Amino acid sequence: MENTLKDPQTLPGWGIDANSENDPTYPMREPRLNVSQDPDNKHRPASLQPVDIEVLKTIERPNVSAVFGESSPPVGLSGMIRRFAFKYSESHYGHWLPLLLADRVNVVEGIVEDLAHGKVPNIFAEKGYAVEWKHNRSAFVTKMATIAVLTVGTVLLFTSGNKKSYKPKRRGYYR
Repeated sequence: MENTLKDPQTLPGWGIDANSENDPTYPMREPRLNVSQDPDNKHRPASLQPVDIEVLKTIERPNVSAVFGESSPPVGLSGMIRRFAFKYSESHYGHWLPLLLADRVNVVEGIVEDLAHGKVPNIFAEKGYAVEWKHNRSAFVTKMATIAVLTVGTVLLFTSGNKKSYKPKRRGYYR
């Protein structure tokens, strides 16, 4: 197949946003720019969302992105792990592996926080086991059996071993 240049005006849908009444960028791009023009950064605000909490940002960008989530700022041990992860580039395992660990630690922190507030978490429902039991019973049984076998094996591994029975030595034994 040959790569041929085509006139963009002949392509279906080209210039679909040329109608100013159908322009999703209307409030931000005034005066209206042509499709071939590059928008100038000096006409954009410095930040669309104010930064009033700690936001972790990648080292590849000099500033935070225009919109970011702020539902759960980094706190506790998981926050410390996240801060460590953001010292590395996104193309490095030192960034992604600690973030995965921080997610797991955050789950444990959430359970401990629930217990501290007197709420017992319903882990069975939160992990969707009821739905899996209803719609995918064989996979659910296989998953729970695997977890049970691994748990029992781990407990047996750590509780058994080369334990010699302890026999106290007799001292001062005379006949």
